[in-house]
Amino acid sequence: MSQTSILSTKTLSEEQRQVFLDANFDLLEQDFIEIKNNLFDLNTINNNLIFSSQNAVLSLIEQNGWEVLKTKPVFCVGIKTKELLELHGFTVDVYLDYASELAEIITLIYNKESYTFLSGNLRKETLPEALKSAGITFNEIEVYQTTLAPFKISDQENFDGILFFSPSAVESYLTNNKIKNEVCFCVGTTTASVLETKKIKNIVIAETPTIEEVIEEVIEYYKTESI
Repeated sequence: MSQTSILSTKTLSEEQRQVFLDANFDLLEQDFIEIKNNLFDLNTINNNLIFSSQNAVLSLIEQNGWEVLKTKPVFCVGIKTKELLELHGFTVDVYLDYASELAEIITLIYNKESYTFLSGNLRKETLPEALKSAGITFNEIEVYQTTLAPFKISDQENFDGILFFSPSAVESYLTNNKIKNEVCFCVGTTTASVLETKKIKNIVIAETPTIEEVIEEVIEYYKTESI
């Protein structure tokens, strides 16, 4: 029986990679996006912080004097972002899996507060639009930049599944490659929606938006297929 072949559109950690190796999968990894952190001014930060990605946290802790912000309440998207913030001493008041859910909670319950949204250049309009519409005091600081890193996969390579962890990775992959019969495993609905606009049908979305959950979905999918 031939190995199941998987392409990850980002480099995985050693632990994440080992899950595939233990399951006897053939894995190829290629980064289809690049992240660059920006320098920014910490003097324009409001009373509460909003993070929608781990990349924003990583950029913040590269700034001189970032530790003074650890006393501020934090609202964030994603369990992994929450864990990273807590690892660096922040207190996360609210976290949810998607920006739309976080926006709803803030506008309904915490609408009298002021916020600073630490974001990337390719972030969706979901949070800013919701905060503006609700008349909430906030500013936004672009703390990192995402750029596409298109790469042409050899025509000799055939994959059973492709892992996508962001809308940008989908766009980057499709710059030089086509999706034929591969199953696309997505970290969340926002990433999946980009594939849907391209008329891609074979999409599996992780139950919770983490890399580990995507990997579990892949393992379970092909375990079921083989029965």
